[in-house]
Amino acid sequence: MWRLTAERELMSMLSTSLADQDIFNAFIKQNPVLVHQLPCFWNVQLSDHTRSEQCYTEVSDLKVIHWNSPKKLRVKNKHVEFFRNLYLTFLEYDGNLLRRELFGCPSQASPESVRLQAALEELDEDDQCYDFRRERLTVHRVHLYFLQYEYTPTEDDTDVTLVAQLSMDRLQMLEAICKHWEGPISLALYMSDAEAQQFLRYAQASEVLKNRKNVGYHIVYKEGQFYPVNLVRNVALRNANTPYVFLTDVDFLPMYGLYDYLRKSIVQLDMAHTKKALVVPAFETLRYRLSFPKSKAELLSMLDMGTLYTFRYHVWPKGHAPTNYAKWRTATTPYKVEWESDFEPYVVVRRDCPEYDQRFVGFGWNKVSHIMELDAQEYDLMVLPNAFMIHMPHAPSFDISKFRSSSSYRNCLNTLKDEFHQDLSRKYGAAALKYLTAQRNI
Repeated sequence: MWRLTAERELMSMLSTSLADQDIFNAFIKQNPVLVHQLPCFWNVQLSDHTRSEQCYTEVSDLKVIHWNSPKKLRVKNKHVEFFRNLYLTFLEYDGNLLRRELFGCPSQASPESVRLQAALEELDEDDQCYDFRRERLTVHRVHLYFLQYEYTPTEDDTDVTLVAQLSMDRLQMLEAICKHWEGPISLALYMSDAEAQQFLRYAQASEVLKNRKNVGYHIVYKEGQFYPVNLVRNVALRNANTPYVFLTDVDFLPMYGLYDYLRKSIVQLDMAHTKKALVVPAFETLRYRLSFPKSKAELLSMLDMGTLYTFRYHVWPKGHAPTNYAKWRTATTPYKVEWESDFEPYVVVRRDCPEYDQRFVGFGWNKVSHIMELDAQEYDLMVLPNAFMIHMPHAPSFDISKFRSSSSYRNCLNTLKDEFHQDLSRKYGAAALKYLTAQRNI
């Protein structure tokens, strides 16, 4: 019936101005017996006309409010403030409250939900690390490509995407990163439904962000009590559209020109046919306003003057010491470094690299475990002599505060480390024993 109506209408219309809506209208007109009239409170059209008032002033149980104006919330209606507040309240809801599992008809459980339920039942609620294990089984709602995204593949297969994750408190970094990196970006944002709406308004108001179409924004909706940092990273990694990825954190600014330099290095080091992870040396500043260095020479001068430091040298030197900053100062060609315990550099790898281990949530060991697995898969760690990135200062995250203040948090992290080592040994055999030995020697 739909098809016949469409064919008949298009003989005289040639094309439709309202797309399928013209066909719907024609179909309804020709088949009035199929139409069931609903009372007006099923679609109260809030417009500049007063006739809509006749419906909602007499009925308490409104079903649908329809903002029937291109001006949306700016209609001239004496009750508009009430409806606007209703709408804004709805945007503040936790979307999990609206999930079909809570409301709606009972349906046949999917194999995935059955498997998930079985895994949850296997957990021991008396285990002091129960909350960590429970977090790993949490299924998060994910909205891929939250904003418009456009990407045209390069012809030479050397393109690289900057991959990072963030939450609402790091949103202010996005404009700066876009100014420093002109290539494609894949970002996963961990947010509540209300925060996603705030982000939408922020992105639409930003001249920098609204003019960048090669940034993929993927919302992972908040659920549970931990920040599922590696799950969020994996969402960003899986949705990169280039052969190579630059795995970084959103509070770092890449040097100007890093995008082009990385693409040249990918060719130079034959990454298409070898297993390499290119290390981008990391530095930091304690100043909120920084005159960003334009070159390696300028960075070294700032390093000598104490304006910049090697990243985390004063609180966690093991994280980046194997980069060998002393050698980097004079290096003119890429050099190989060996894996060491707790090494967590920022790297460029092929997109088919291992994903991050999702048992690590909140603070601690989330990147360390990933570099360890790259090493177990025999990736060569190559430090780039003319690349750098700078960490910008910010308030400590809530998760690092929990780690510092809770002994049970730290104990559970150690338990998860041990289990990760055991899994690595099962997966990679005798080659993975060195990680267990290194951990015991700490």
